[in-house]
Amino acid sequence: MRAVIQRVTGAELTVNGAYRGRIHQGFVVLVGVCHDDTDEDAIWLAHKIASLRVFGDDAGVMNRDLNALGPGAGLMVVSQFTLYASYKKGNRPSWIHAATHDVAVPLYELFCRRLQAEAGCEMVTGDFGADMQIALVNDGPVTICMDTKNKE
Repeated sequence: MRAVIQRVTGAELTVNGAYRGRIHQGFVVLVGVCHDDTDEDAIWLAHKIASLRVFGDDAGVMNRDLNALGPGAGLMVVSQFTLYASYKKGNRPSWIHAATHDVAVPLYELFCRRLQAEAGCEMVTGDFGADMQIALVNDGPVTICMDTKNKE
């Protein structure tokens, strides 16, 4: 699984033209599922993101996670198969590494459940495969990419 995590001061999500919800301070997470991902990948990634210490403490050092933010913290999670774009040949990306719907949806849903349980905060999610728009205010900006196949 791959994720792009953006620290935000706020974000709004629209799904198929309808307002879905908003979060305040927290993370917008774009997540892609590969054809060979497993439950273990979803669980590892959820734990890593929930534990990510990139929010400032009293000294201004990035030393706090989502739990430390308190009740105002939020998560927005949107499926993003394009994170598995293959651009080796030509200029039109291929999606051969992205999981099919029957593999991706259960892993995406498991990831969301685990992330919300571990982070303990409000969550807004998109609909898998839907047309979605995200309006966000990047904070920092802090943007981190994670890949369960490359656990740095």
